[in-house]
Amino acid sequence: MKIEPLTREGFAAFGEVIELEGARHYGINQGFAERYDDLCHVDVISGGAVKVSIFDVKPRPQPIRIDLMERHPLGSQAFYPLQNEEWLVLVCGDPTEPSSYRCFRATGEQGINYARNTWHFPLLVFAPSKFIIVDRKGPGVNLEEVMLEKPFEIAA
Repeated sequence: MKIEPLTREGFAAFGEVIELEGARHYGINQGFAERYDDLCHVDVISGGAVKVSIFDVKPRPQPIRIDLMERHPLGSQAFYPLQNEEWLVLVCGDPTEPSSYRCFRATGEQGINYARNTWHFPLLVFAPSKFIIVDRKGPGVNLEEVMLEKPFEIAA
């Protein structure tokens, strides 16, 4: 599978890229800080609320076995790395259709916000990593997983 660089245009069908480049910003705190606003749209269906978490993630063995995909029908899910390490983002339009899979290489200064109902694989890192996660909490089932009939591997 070809691994593409993560760009706003290339990822647009699956959600948003979160990065400072090109973002609206302004100085605050007497000029000692720069504030970057509206980096992504947090989407939570009514009855839910926004939750902020930190995930502590370990690398998977290489080549990476892809045997499931997941999605969140009740809200978007944003990931932003807390270290400057590259990581992978694997998404698809339909888990049963191999041609719909796309894999992106993100820099350690890029995050992503999966649009609601976007099929994706869990976090893929090359080194132990931590991420800030912004997603939905509340009533209802917000996780759907599908096991792949034909698992495949990614060599990164």
